Amino acid sequence: MSFASDASLFVHQIDATNDRLLLTQLSEADFRDASFLDQRLLQAQVGQQQRAMQWGDWSVIAPQSVGARDDAQFIFHIGHVGSTLIARLLGEAADTLALREPQLLRQFAEFAMLEGEAHSPWPPGRTAERLPLARQWLSRTFRPDQRALIKATSFVNDIAPQLMETSRKAVFLKLSAQRYLQTILAGDASRQELVAFSPTRIQRLNAHIREPAFKLWELDEAKRAALGWACEMAALEATSNNNVLWVDFDAFLAQPAAQLSKIAAHLDIALSDDQAQQLVDGPMMQRYSKAPEHRYSSQLREDMLAKAVSERGSDIRAALDWLEQAAKSHQVIAAALARD
Repeated sequence: MSFASDASLFVHQIDATNDRLLLTQLSEADFRDASFLDQRLLQAQVGQQQRAMQWGDWSVIAPQSVGARDDAQFIFHIGHVGSTLIARLLGEAADTLALREPQLLRQFAEFAMLEGEAHSPWPPGRTAERLPLARQWLSRTFRPDQRALIKATSFVNDIAPQLMETSRKAVFLKLSAQRYLQTILAGDASRQELVAFSPTRIQRLNAHIREPAFKLWELDEAKRAALGWACEMAALEATSNNNVLWVDFDAFLAQPAAQLSKIAAHLDIALSDDQAQQLVDGPMMQRYSKAPEHRYSSQLREDMLAKAVSERGSDIRAALDWLEQAAKSHQVIAAALARD
């Protein structure tokens, strides 16, 4: 079977220094089990067969045959809004191969941010030239009747327009600003992410605003969480079109079977109402999707959010006020709040 039609040889990541690709051998079960297809894939040793190949070795790695698959659809999100859970549930459909957070797309997003900069590993134009090929690689499935569903990491939101183009369907997952702040401030891991990701997010939001409107040193932890919400929502708003279904995660949890059916219908995934009900009644809704060995539930989530309100309520209110003030000066933030 050729590379163009075989999903088992997974293009995992780019070695930009040497202009190489790292490829990993994965089974269909490996895709189903892996919470993420980023660097954690190798750490977990899901794929045992790995090799590096040069980009220029087109005879092996490039899908040059007529009619190469390029029909992947997408889940984009603002982070910590149930995207891994929903991707896992949809991946149980017989006609869907779910790919959760492929490292390849995150690297393309990073290269896009560096476009034209002196320290970019790629010359201008190379990211745009190679991105469609990467999407073709990620569109490959194990059977002709499957379609790939890519759940990207939130940092990929800025290249969502290039990935979706004009006709590809996608789901955008969100939370209200208030609930998002509660979520981020409720957990140690999400607060650590906030420290790591805020510098990049402030760059990205300023790029959407087209001016250096915000400075990281002026923002406390809660306002940095608000900035993260504004950054990711602005990126999604810039991409939204008639082929996008917006889903609020709180609304999903209120009616999971109905919402799952609605999402599946939008993405043309064959999933009956009875199947949707069976899935949300099953073990996936009782496990932490990013680490299924841990139990989790909607009630546990609510308890954590209530604790964040109790301990950080004044900080959250101040951060929401900061967002409202920012929206008065910046239309991209106003548009995000209008979607709230």
